[in-house]
Amino acid sequence: MTFREELLHELTCDILPFWEGCADHLNGGFIGRIDGLGLRHPEADKGAILNGRILWAFSAAYGATRNTTYLVYASRAARYLIDRFIDRDYGGVYWSLDCKGNPKETKKQFYALGFAIYGLSEYARITAGIRENGLVPSEEALEKAISLFGDIEEHSFDTVGGGYLEALSRDWRPLADMRLSEKDGNFSKTMNTHLHIIEPYANLYKIWKSPLLHDRIRNLLDIFFCKIENPVNHHLGLFFDDGWHVQDGAESYGHDIEASWLLLETAQILGDGDMLGKAKKHTLDIAEAALQGLQKDGSMINGRRADGSPDRDRDWWVQAETVIGTLYLARFHDIPEGFSMSGHTFDYIMTRIRDYDNGEWIWSIRADGSRNLSDDKTGFWKCPYHNSRMCMVASSLL
Repeated sequence: MTFREELLHELTCDILPFWEGCADHLNGGFIGRIDGLGLRHPEADKGAILNGRILWAFSAAYGATRNTTYLVYASRAARYLIDRFIDRDYGGVYWSLDCKGNPKETKKQFYALGFAIYGLSEYARITAGIRENGLVPSEEALEKAISLFGDIEEHSFDTVGGGYLEALSRDWRPLADMRLSEKDGNFSKTMNTHLHIIEPYANLYKIWKSPLLHDRIRNLLDIFFCKIENPVNHHLGLFFDDGWHVQDGAESYGHDIEASWLLLETAQILGDGDMLGKAKKHTLDIAEAALQGLQKDGSMINGRRADGSPDRDRDWWVQAETVIGTLYLARFHDIPEGFSMSGHTFDYIMTRIRDYDNGEWIWSIRADGSRNLSDDKTGFWKCPYHNSRMCMVASSLL
């Protein structure tokens, strides 16, 4: 098979069939957790990020293949997100639900709102003009996506320092603990949340040409290039205070390589010639900084800790983003070696990360070379997003 055929085979014969099997036929939506050994945990809580990413993956897959099975699962995810995760009293989305679909953690993490917009806007885009019984109407999904955009702009946008705050309570009051996860620092602004706000904003702009949305996307690109990107080494800072002073010296090669292509794609969607030229220069610098983590076996290590020591784990999502990022180097930065680099990383994924026993991908290869079966196969953070997107985006570039 060609590289493109291998990517599409992985999408349609491994990744998506696994996630079809995650449908929760007892309580609705999708099961909240499958552990690294493949055991299902039907009692597990359900996360907004997981549901939003499932919605995006099946929606995008239907758009790429026109396989109506994917449309059914996309509609399932859209219905569950709209009916269960969206807070009808205060707006936004709940962070988590219990297994039966009742609100569990009700804080408003703006990262999660971003992924709800990402999934809903993709669903609205690929179902436009489709009228079938049982499917969530495209207009309903778009209306909810626009409403969530309004929630972010009203409650998260920093009118003084620029950019977006991390999190608020259910009724939009300040929180003492704004962390996205236990691994993150408790700071008011993060690179990760800004990356996953600009991503859904760009996707929403494909189908909703709002002048305000256009301005916010352009503003976010400026924030990345002028405040988040280190002007000396071109790595992205991770944590910031209200005034954009960096609070942690760590480097995430996975986020660097992901941002290098996502920000360029965003500038392409925006259609602004001046910004596109600026984006090409900055994203090349960011990608080249990320390649410091590329190993001889084709893998990308996670990054460098604040104390300067390397994090030599190879998380699944970092490898997936490397496949796309290196293809972008070939396609849009005139670096032909990007083709072979991308294929080398894909070979590493197929050899070391893919789970041939239980389907889909394991969480990571540890620094010592062992396979990590302790972390989840399905969970709040393990979703069909990075790897399904890798297959679709990379195959479109070949």
